[in-house]
Amino acid sequence: MEQPAKNLTEVKKRAELLRAELERHNRLYYMEAKPEISDREFDRLMRELQDLEAAHPELATADSPTRRVGGEPLEGFQQVKHAVPMMSLDNTYSIEEMREFDARVRKALGVESVDYVIEPKVDGVSISLRYEQGVLKVAATRGDGKTGDDITANAKTIRSIPLRIPSDAPVLEVRGEAYLGKAAFEKMNAEREKAGDALFANPRNATAGSLKQLDPKVVATRPLAAVFYAVGALEGIGFETQADVLRGLKKLGFPVAKLWWECHGIEEVIARAEELQRREGELEYEMDGAVVKVNRLALWRQLGTTAKAPRFAMAYKYSHEQAQTILRGITLQVGRTGVLTPVAELEPVELAGSTISRATLHNEDEVKRKDIR
Repeated sequence: MEQPAKNLTEVKKRAELLRAELERHNRLYYMEAKPEISDREFDRLMRELQDLEAAHPELATADSPTRRVGGEPLEGFQQVKHAVPMMSLDNTYSIEEMREFDARVRKALGVESVDYVIEPKVDGVSISLRYEQGVLKVAATRGDGKTGDDITANAKTIRSIPLRIPSDAPVLEVRGEAYLGKAAFEKMNAEREKAGDALFANPRNATAGSLKQLDPKVVATRPLAAVFYAVGALEGIGFETQADVLRGLKKLGFPVAKLWWECHGIEEVIARAEELQRREGELEYEMDGAVVKVNRLALWRQLGTTAKAPRFAMAYKYSHEQAQTILRGITLQVGRTGVLTPVAELEPVELAGSTISRATLHNEDEVKRKDIR
């Protein structure tokens, strides 16, 4: 009777080692961009752990990397009430209005200068993660800001979302964006076209559609990722500044923006916003502007919020290059598998150094939504 116990002990140790190794490689891949093993080797380790847990279900843990492959389909999404509302941001396309925002902040605080943090505004789907004693318990969409959908099963399939973090805080809520990277989106759409499936219009729509899937196994096949930038409800942990939040989240294992800065005064904010726009190509995800926040969190409470947005933050949206032309007609492009894709035939126009004469319209729904005729 001694031998089976010894074997089980060895199996348990092997399972623990595999979990630690898989999470370490996840961090190397998503946090540091320094993978040490191939995808094939990662998959081999994952399959070994899956086999061990299948043979010994009592050894499976709630935060095991095997949870990322997806569980049973859901009947529907439960609703989750956010402990701290997920508010939208006021936004502007005007540098002058950014200066007016700064003037309002300084006036409300009675100071001559304010320190800010500027970050990319990720064009994804807002999500909130709740950790208790370091274990991911609930993941939810923003919804209406007060209540969102419980997407825990789907979120666990996203490899850049930690299932466990090195914190024993009773409660830590983390806010961020789920997204599809530019390269991942192009690859996924190419695969869908080859398979004869309808194409997604853009990365954000693809992300939203993926998170709304009732079958987590489907979500697990989508190359979703996430980036984090804020906290919600906190117990047993605290931060003094937004910069502390970003550094703290990264230390806990959450991906944060590659480009962000602490700024002393609004003029430095404006300079950094322009730099961020120039360096947009360095980011793997779509960005539709910059988010500017008062750095010191104690001042957030002092500034407060309106009914829908905080007074301590502003989104500065970039005016991307556009051009006006004439739609000559719509043709249908037949894919390899017979899928029909509508294509706009345009009067040639110069845009961003290229001559544009055709543009995909993705599908019939997109044509109707944009009222293209």
